[in-house]
Amino acid sequence: MTPLKKQNLLLVILVIFYSVGLIGLHTGYRSYFLGLTPFNLLLSFGCLYLSFKDYSLKKHVDIILIAAAGYSIEWIGVHTSVLFGHYRYGSVLGYKLDGIPLIIGLNWVLLTFTSAAIVHKWKIPLVLKAVIAGALMTGLDWILEPVAIRSGFWSWEGHVVPVYNYICWMIFSTLFSYWILSRKNVETNKVTVGLFVILVIFFAILNR
Repeated sequence: MTPLKKQNLLLVILVIFYSVGLIGLHTGYRSYFLGLTPFNLLLSFGCLYLSFKDYSLKKHVDIILIAAAGYSIEWIGVHTSVLFGHYRYGSVLGYKLDGIPLIIGLNWVLLTFTSAAIVHKWKIPLVLKAVIAGALMTGLDWILEPVAIRSGFWSWEGHVVPVYNYICWMIFSTLFSYWILSRKNVETNKVTVGLFVILVIFFAILNR
């Protein structure tokens, strides 16, 4: 199978899966489909990973670093409120280690590589690319927050998402994006870009 055909197949899989999820979340089986959220993240990452052409050690190191860094800043946020604000995770995202879902690190990887893929080939300075990628990630979090709260992904003290949350998202999203862009570990293809678009559409519809 050629790389282009593989990307098309992976994109079709993602579109079908997210479409089924949208339908399921609007039926009486909402709780069942919410329970599939960890699988959804794993499937999304799997499709993203399979779309890559480069499987170098450097790329794998960056995936592990961002996953570990993402988990770490979430741990700091939950246990100290120094980052993001006062929040706690629910049970929807699966197994938690010391109060933090293990899958959350993979979520940071997913969002970093897809948002960076959008700006990767733009003829602008590296720093500006990273800032725009960070803004894209932060924008997606803004769209996602109401859905996540209603769905029990996490909860905020006072039931209000603080502006500080988005400031932290912008800072770390930009830093993570700058890291992988500077190390040339970003790939722009139908899946890496398409997955980000799918996520925006998916949560925007659920947010209505």
